[in-house]
Amino acid sequence: MAHSYEQAAGKLMVALDFPTAEQARGLIESLEGIPCYMKVGMQLFYTGGPDFVRELKSKGYSVFLDLKMHDIPNTVKGGANSITRLGVDMFNVHAAGGLKMMSAALDGVVSALESDSALKRPLLIAVTQLTSTNRDTLNREIGIPGTVEDAVLSYAALTKEAGLDGVVASPLEVHAIKGQCGAGFITVTPGIRPAGVDAGDQSRTLTPREAIAQGTDYIVVGRPITAAVKPREAAEQIIGEMMQA
Repeated sequence: MAHSYEQAAGKLMVALDFPTAEQARGLIESLEGIPCYMKVGMQLFYTGGPDFVRELKSKGYSVFLDLKMHDIPNTVKGGANSITRLGVDMFNVHAAGGLKMMSAALDGVVSALESDSALKRPLLIAVTQLTSTNRDTLNREIGIPGTVEDAVLSYAALTKEAGLDGVVASPLEVHAIKGQCGAGFITVTPGIRPAGVDAGDQSRTLTPREAIAQGTDYIVVGRPITAAVKPREAAEQIIGEMMQA
């Protein structure tokens, strides 16, 4: 089924992978009017902080705070509480932290909502395996046997058991995750490279059109937009590809 422009744009997450808020603002200005998500990762959050997230929200953007929390359950619970109070629309933890840690993150969300009825519940998702991970890295370096897809599906099942909303995974695993966890289980897929764009440090990639055709809910795109000579044209081209899926 073809997507409208608004539907497709709403599935696009632009990764604001910049060292400073000022540099990120330049890109945001060039994308003004495109109703996409903005993804704030570690590098930008550690310099721009909560104020930059609030700035994005004041401009009407949905925000995915991509900090990949992975710590003892009580620490993650506190972090999730603070992030929920910040007003983001989505954030994540590492599924490798285990069932208790993920459940604690959800408890942190719930406790924040109970303390302030004006807050909106953010989507809480878990990272399965990074899209830079290949089988050799998984088996030899991380010490997990089997295929990358096996590990991803195992973590996805654990994430669902913990009551979270979905996972971050490569677009290659979306179909299997949806088959195992249900169509309503959200998938956020980095590793998206438009046709003709170099894969860079990503190991498991698809084009925007292919990823949407797989059934993913959101695609994350960084350098193909942020490093483009004309970022707005690059974003519009990606949205056009998504609309065709």
